[in-house]
Amino acid sequence: MKYNKNLLKRKRIRIGDISISYLIHEGVSSSKTVVFIHGFPFNKNMWLPQLEALPADVTGIAVDVRGHGNSTAGHGFFSVDVFAKDLLVFLRKLEIHQSVLCGVSMGGYIALRTYQLQPEVFSALILSDTNSLADDNDAKIKRFDSIQSVLKHGKRAFSIGFVNNVFSQRSLTENTAAVDLIKSSIRRNTESSICATLLALASRTDTTESLKDITVPTLVIRGTEDRITTKEQADILVSNIPGATYVEIPECGHLPNLEAPDLFNNEMNALLAQI
Repeated sequence: MKYNKNLLKRKRIRIGDISISYLIHEGVSSSKTVVFIHGFPFNKNMWLPQLEALPADVTGIAVDVRGHGNSTAGHGFFSVDVFAKDLLVFLRKLEIHQSVLCGVSMGGYIALRTYQLQPEVFSALILSDTNSLADDNDAKIKRFDSIQSVLKHGKRAFSIGFVNNVFSQRSLTENTAAVDLIKSSIRRNTESSICATLLALASRTDTTESLKDITVPTLVIRGTEDRITTKEQADILVSNIPGATYVEIPECGHLPNLEAPDLFNNEMNALLAQI
């Protein structure tokens, strides 16, 4: 998927034991910043349609989470807490004191945990196809089985199965650019990073109890054909976050920002206009 090199810049910054790669859309006289966090096992490129659709006065930053894309893995021991603390250090390094946090799937887990750690630095949340619950035993076992599969069969076989699960049937047949982008994103990661992240997801904490403490405007989005995040899980977010807005995007699976970018962008920009 190509991007507008006049509009977006690729940059790197050193924080702690890692080098973080990020894409930035620098707003003109910007008063608002949106930080995008990708899902597992993708990278910052999944946010290209959103970065290019931002209003001219909004700065957008899409980061590669530790061990994904072009960010280095550092010590290699991953957890959602580690990812969240990386993000807070990243924001401090760039002197971003207020931002909107937008995360899909794993990015949503990271967003919720980061807000839990330091709520005062965020002005709004966009939570797409994600949930606040920790993995139950069945979900943990499924992730452990995935680790064994990656170690035995490699990341190519893993990427094929994963892609078939995250997209709606319509997207699989009609949106080849998005499908190819996600396949490429998965294969750019190392087997060790994929396995370390699966362990991080299996061990993440439950953030449901703290949802009632979210005081910023929050948009919850879900693709109607998402087979990974259920409607019941989305309902937990909406019913527990004060004043949360819920939007379903039709004929989309787990990645509506790529499957129906215009609809996703309209909702995103409507929230930004309210802040």
